[in-house]
Amino acid sequence: MSHLVTIKSEISDVAAVRAACARLKLESPVEGEHIVYQRKVRGLGVKLSGWTFPVVCHTESGAVDYDNYNGAWGSEGELNKFKQAYAVEKAKIEARKAGHLVTETAMPSGKIKLTLSVMGA
Repeated sequence: MSHLVTIKSEISDVAAVRAACARLKLESPVEGEHIVYQRKVRGLGVKLSGWTFPVVCHTESGAVDYDNYNGAWGSEGELNKFKQAYAVEKAKIEARKAGHLVTETAMPSGKIKLTLSVMGA
């Protein structure tokens, strides 16, 4: 049996969602109504690689709806990659707003290290 899952992930910045999709070479996210298994869900839809149904981000609340049927319709790893990309892109957006220079380093573990430099210091 399929289950619609809603997670509170604080995905609330449309620009960071778009940047995360570009970073992962995914289709551009689409605002509107999406089918997630047998339910209509309204929000910013992201089509993850290998997923049957989109992940739908509710940027006003930060919640995310998805149904991957316990991995049969999409790898949890792809969702984790998206969440990581979102977090990196959101951190970069906020750091730049504050006037910081951002340097990114990919770590062998798959983690991403961001180094912020205060401009003029």
